[in-house]
Amino acid sequence: MKPMFRALAAFGVALAGLAQAQTGGSSPRQVDDELLREGSRTGEEWISYGVNWFEQRYSPLSQINASNVNRLGLAWSYDIPLAPGNPQAHQEATPLVFNGVLYSIGPWSVVYAVDVRTGKEIWHQDPDVNQQVWQSRICCGVVNRGIALYHGEVIAPVVDGRLRAYDAATGKVLWETRVSPATQAYTITMAPRVIKGGRVIIGVSGGEYGIRGFFSAYDVQSGKLLWRFYTVPGDPSKPFEHPDLEAAAKTWSGEWYKMGGGAAVWNGMAYDPDSDIVYVGTGQPGPWTEVSRGAGDNLYANCIVAVRGATGKLVWYYQEVPGDDWDYDSIADLMLADLTIDGRSRRVVMHAPKDGFFYVLDSITGELISADPFTKVNWATGIDRKTGRPVVNPVARYGTTAVRVMPGPAGGHVWAPWSYNPLTGLVYIPGTSGTTYSYQANPNYAPLPTEIGPTGRGQMNMGTAFGGGGGRGGAGRGNAGAGALPPAVAAATPNGAPPSNAPEAAPVVVPSEGTNAGPSNLPTIGPDGPTGNV
Repeated sequence: MKPMFRALAAFGVALAGLAQAQTGGSSPRQVDDELLREGSRTGEEWISYGVNWFEQRYSPLSQINASNVNRLGLAWSYDIPLAPGNPQAHQEATPLVFNGVLYSIGPWSVVYAVDVRTGKEIWHQDPDVNQQVWQSRICCGVVNRGIALYHGEVIAPVVDGRLRAYDAATGKVLWETRVSPATQAYTITMAPRVIKGGRVIIGVSGGEYGIRGFFSAYDVQSGKLLWRFYTVPGDPSKPFEHPDLEAAAKTWSGEWYKMGGGAAVWNGMAYDPDSDIVYVGTGQPGPWTEVSRGAGDNLYANCIVAVRGATGKLVWYYQEVPGDDWDYDSIADLMLADLTIDGRSRRVVMHAPKDGFFYVLDSITGELISADPFTKVNWATGIDRKTGRPVVNPVARYGTTAVRVMPGPAGGHVWAPWSYNPLTGLVYIPGTSGTTYSYQANPNYAPLPTEIGPTGRGQMNMGTAFGGGGGRGGAGRGNAGAGALPPAVAAATPNGAPPSNAPEAAPVVVPSEGTNAGPSNLPTIGPDGPTGNV
C-alpha cells in the first residue's frame, strides 16, 4: 500500500512546485472566506477537499501537458505507516497544499505536515485511537478522506468520532470535541468543510451498524456545537429535534428508531456562500431492505439535503432513491456550477451517485432539471421528470429470493472525487460500469442493539445477503445466479470522445472507469483536448 501514498505525495509536489514558480515567493496568507470562495482560480494552492466551496476540483494550471508529461518524475516520497495486519487500511485522503506545506491524513486519523520542496516532515499528530475497539466498528476501511484549513488551523476528523483542531505551523492541539457517542458504532471518515463565518460541517459514518445519521456545525475557534441536523426521525413518542422530522416520520413504518435508521453522512457536501446553503448527501436507510425495516420512503435517507449554513434549517430536499433496497447511498461528491439553460444562467447542483443516474437540480429550489444514466442500470427504467421519482423495476424489489441488480453497492460512482472543467463543460467521473450484485433478504433478521458500550464490538445490521461484482458479501452471500434482471438502460454517454456540439443545458458526462485516474481514483485528467486524453 505504500506506493499509493508515494503517488499522492508526488502529485502534491508537482502542483506545489508549479504554484511556487507562479507566485514568485508571495507572502504567506491564511485560508479565509475570500480564499475559499476563489479556490483554484489561479491554481496556486489546493486549499480544501474540493479546492473551493463549489467542489469543482478544477485547476487552470497547464504547464504539464501531452508534450512534457513523459518527463514528470518522482521528486521525493514520504511513507505513511499503515495499520499492521489490517487489509482495510487505505490512503484515501486528498492532500491540501498551502504556503509551501502539504497537509494530509492517513489511517487511524494521523495528520501530517510535510515541506513540499524536500518531503521533510514538519510535524505529525496521532490522536491515539483505541484500534482494538474501533477495528470492529469500521465498515469499509480504516480511512479518512481529508482535512480542512482555516485561519491557521488544521481541522481533522478522528475515525472514533472526535473532531480536532491543530495549529497549522506547529501541530499543537488547539481543541477537541466529541461529535458522536463512543457507546455506539459511529465513525467519521469524511473530510470536514469550513463554510462562511468559520463553521465546520462534519457528518458521521456507520450506516451498516444501526446508527442514526446526522451532520453538525461547530465553531472553528472553540469547537463548540452550533447546530445539528438529524437525517432520520427518532422515537415518535418523544419530541422531535427539529420540525422537519415530524413529516419525515410519516415515511417510516414499524419500530425503525430501535434499529437506528442509517442515513449516514459520510462524504458529499458543497456550499454556496451567496445563498448560505449547505448541500449534503445522505446514505441508505438501515437495515438495507424494507423486508427488515418496514415499507416507506425513509426520509431523509438517500437525499440531497439543502440547509441554511447559519442555522441548519432545512431549505429543500430531493430524494434520489425512496425506500432504497440496494445500498444506493446518495453520498458521492456534490458539485455546484453556473450553467446556461434555456438561454438563462442557473446555478445548479450536480450529482452522480451510486444509483447510476446523473442528476442536475436547481440549487435554490431543488427543482429537478435532468436525470440521465451515466452507467448501466437495471433497477429502474428512468426518472419521472414530473414527480422526480425513479421508475423502479418491480423485480428489483427483492425478498427472500435473490435477484441480480446493477449497479451494485459500489456504484455507479461512490466516494472517489470527480471534477468539472468549466472551459469544456465536461464532468469527469471515476465510475464503474456493468457490475452486477445479487441481493437477498435475510428471513432470520433480528435487530441488534444500537448501544454497545465504550468497548463493545460493532456488528453489521443490514438484514441482507449480497455478493458479486468483486464485493464482499454481507450476512452471508446471496445466490449470484438467481433472478437475473435484464439491463434496462444503457450508459448515457459511451466512453470516448463526447459530441462536439454538446448542449449548454447540462455538462457532458465522461465516465472514466479508472482510465486517467490517479491514486484511489483521484482524477488527474490533463488539459489536452475535450476528452482529457494525455
